[in-house]
Amino acid sequence: MNNFLLSANAVLPMFLQLAAGYVSQKIGILTREDVPRFNKVAFRVFLPCLLFYNVYSSDLSASVKPGVLLFALCGVLLVFTGAILGARFFVKREDWKGVIAQGVFRSNFVIMGIPIAQALVGSNNLGAVTILIAVVVPLFNFLAVFTLEHFRGGKVQTKTVLIGVAKNPLIISSLLGIAFQLLHLRLPWAAEKAVSNLGSVASPLQLFLLGAFFRFDGVKQYIRPLAAVSALKLFINPAILLTAAALLRIRGVDFVGLIGVFAAPTAVNSFVMVQQMHCGDEELAGDIVIMTSAVSILSFFLWILIFKSAGVF
Repeated sequence: MNNFLLSANAVLPMFLQLAAGYVSQKIGILTREDVPRFNKVAFRVFLPCLLFYNVYSSDLSASVKPGVLLFALCGVLLVFTGAILGARFFVKREDWKGVIAQGVFRSNFVIMGIPIAQALVGSNNLGAVTILIAVVVPLFNFLAVFTLEHFRGGKVQTKTVLIGVAKNPLIISSLLGIAFQLLHLRLPWAAEKAVSNLGSVASPLQLFLLGAFFRFDGVKQYIRPLAAVSALKLFINPAILLTAAALLRIRGVDFVGLIGVFAAPTAVNSFVMVQQMHCGDEELAGDIVIMTSAVSILSFFLWILIFKSAGVF
């Protein structure tokens, strides 16, 4: 019963914040078209503050686990390879292949993974999770560009992709946090408090905006690809990779970070990238984000309950 309540308490706040955003959109407080503008502010201000402060205030020596980072990278590459092969051989429509492949492997680690980690291990123990973000997010970005270009017959401009990754505010803020740690630098009290307060806005705001992005009118049209992506993304892939992590005796906050990597729904930016690159069915890309985000409330509950009951964290 205690594990059941812990699992419920981890996911219910996320559900309610998503629901608040959805209701706000339905009653006209903000529109779906407003979401990208607010997301841009969150991506450039609040999330970087959150990631910087998580590293800045953590014990870096205890946060960096080469074995865990290697497992995460290998796991992402394994899922990516399976997604590419599956899309190539089993998806018939050309404008669906890249969209579905990206939907299967690219996780909304930052927006959904951090709130789960905060609920399970507390806000003061997220250094390991933030280090994972700094390593995995650039890989997700590179693989997403490769996937979309591959299925539309284009050539990946590696230099352009790497420059884009280097300019990513999430990567910059994480590296700044690491630099402050290594150089034993401290912010003035007022600045430290301001960064902490701004960072605390990030997760609830992003969940609220994700809820406001929800629209379910395309579900019937895309029911088969949505069901397939949701099953792979939220149930099959996590079952394999999280079980492997548990068998390798990855425990505690390190395992919680891997839940964010492998069990989180499809990243919102996957839809944005398809839209900007004009390389697939935009509506399907958006509906994959919506469907996996909605179903993830159930799947997160399931994985937390199973692995908490098994004493993994």
